[in-house]
Amino acid sequence: MTIDLRGKSSNEILECFEALQVDGGEVVEVEILESDIESIGYKSFVDLAQLYFMRLLTPIKKDEATTLLRFQKLHIESSFHNSEDESSEKYGTKSDFFTIDKTREFSFLYHYKKALEFVGIKSKKRVLNLGVNRGDEFDVIKNMLTDEEFGVVKFVGIDYSASAIEYAKKEFSQHENVEFICHDINALSELELGRFDLIVSIGTLQSSNISFNSTFMSIYQNYLAEGGSMVLGFPNCRWIEGEMIYGAKAPNYSFSELGLVLKDIHFCKKYLQQKKYRAVVTGKDYLFLSARKIAKS
Repeated sequence: MTIDLRGKSSNEILECFEALQVDGGEVVEVEILESDIESIGYKSFVDLAQLYFMRLLTPIKKDEATTLLRFQKLHIESSFHNSEDESSEKYGTKSDFFTIDKTREFSFLYHYKKALEFVGIKSKKRVLNLGVNRGDEFDVIKNMLTDEEFGVVKFVGIDYSASAIEYAKKEFSQHENVEFICHDINALSELELGRFDLIVSIGTLQSSNISFNSTFMSIYQNYLAEGGSMVLGFPNCRWIEGEMIYGAKAPNYSFSELGLVLKDIHFCKKYLQQKKYRAVVTGKDYLFLSARKIAKS
C-alpha cells in the first residue's frame, strides 16, 4: 500500500493514519516531501508509528524532492503482556519477555543512569534489586563504575524466575560480590537479607500478585538502611514484537491511561517525603522515582 501525503499538514497525516486498516506485518509506504520532513521532523514520524502500533523502517529516497517512509504494522498479539502463563517462568529464558533488553533503549538507559547518579551510586556499598531477571540493571551500574569501585559493592538480585536467575549467575560468574537468589518477593522475610543502602526495583512491584502499597512500605521499613536510597521504575510503555511502545495498557481501557501509575508514584513519593527524603520523578517510557535522604543541616 502506497499513500501520497506530499504537502499534507500534520493534522491531515494524522487523519489518514487514523483511517488505516492494515494487518500485522503489512507495510504502508508513505510519500513525503523532503521539505515536509524538514519542517515536521523525523521524530514526529517515529512517534506517529508508535501511536498506531507500527515500526518505522529505513526511509528510501524516491527522487530529489520525495522520500518514501515505510511503516510496518506490528502483530499486536505478539507480546508477553498477552501471555496466559501465570507461572514464575512467564519471565524466564524461554519467554518473549526474556528477549527484551531495556538497557538498549536510549529512553530507558538515559533516565535510569540519571536516577542512579541522583542517588549517588558511587557511594553505595550494598545494593538490592527486586525483580532482577537476567541482571541488566546491574550491568548498567557496572559500566558506570571502575572495576575497583564495582568490586567492593555487594549486589543482591532477587527474582521468582529460576531460569532467569541461573542465566544471571552465569553472566556474573566472575564477580563474587554479585549474588542472585530465586525467591518470591512476597516472602522476603524468609531470607536473611539484612539492609541495603540502595534498593532498585523496575517494573516489578506493580505485578498483579503483589500488594503494592504494603509491599513498598515493608521493603522500606525492613530492608533499607538508615540514610539509604531507592530507585523505583514504573513502566509507561508496552512491548510488542520487541518494540517499546509508549503508553502502558491499562485494564478496561483500549488506550493508555496513566491514573494507576501516577497513583502508585504519588503514594511512594509522599511516603518518602514524610521520611525526610528528596524524591524526584523523571523518565518517559519508564517513569523513575528516585529518592535520597535529605542531608541534615
